[in-house]
Amino acid sequence: TFQTNILTELGKWKLSLIEHHKLQMRQEKEKHAAGVRQLSNEIENLKELLRTYEISAGRKDEVITNLTQALERQKQRIELMSKFTLWRIQHVKAKQEAYANRIADRQFRTALMKKVWAAWRSLSEEKWKEKVAKACQSRAEDVCVQLTNDYEAKIAELTATLEQTKAEILRLHSEKEQYEDTMKKAFMRGVCALNLEAMTMFQGR
Repeated sequence: TFQTNILTELGKWKLSLIEHHKLQMRQEKEKHAAGVRQLSNEIENLKELLRTYEISAGRKDEVITNLTQALERQKQRIELMSKFTLWRIQHVKAKQEAYANRIADRQFRTALMKKVWAAWRSLSEEKWKEKVAKACQSRAEDVCVQLTNDYEAKIAELTATLEQTKAEILRLHSEKEQYEDTMKKAFMRGVCALNLEAMTMFQGR
């Protein structure tokens, strides 16, 4: 009947709506599950990144600690070196002062001994001064005579060498002029021969 058909259609429509709603619910659940999985993955990635940052921060703290300790050790080493250098400088200065004092004392004693020696020598050699002066003068005169003779012989030898060199230069100039004259004559003979040969060729033509 008509009422039955309507009820049947209504039942079918109701079932269709229920199936459609179930399908939408299932799709929504799948979307929700996919979103939850994506968020879980992102949370895991963020956790991993956080662990990486924590490890990196720990390493940075360790590096900073090591650098701080190394700087402290370097500072202590520099302080020790500064103290040692200061001690060395003071030690060297003390040695230099002691050495300078010894040198000064030695020079003073040497100067005093020289003065005493000079006084004694002037007293002991005053009688011999005239004899020594005469001997030195005689020796100087002998040396001057010998030097004069040597220089005169050397000048004569050099004069002879100079004259020989001048003669050699004159001979070379003469040979040069003869060679140039010979070359000019040979050149002129060559030119004359070429002119004669050219005239013979022109006459033959």
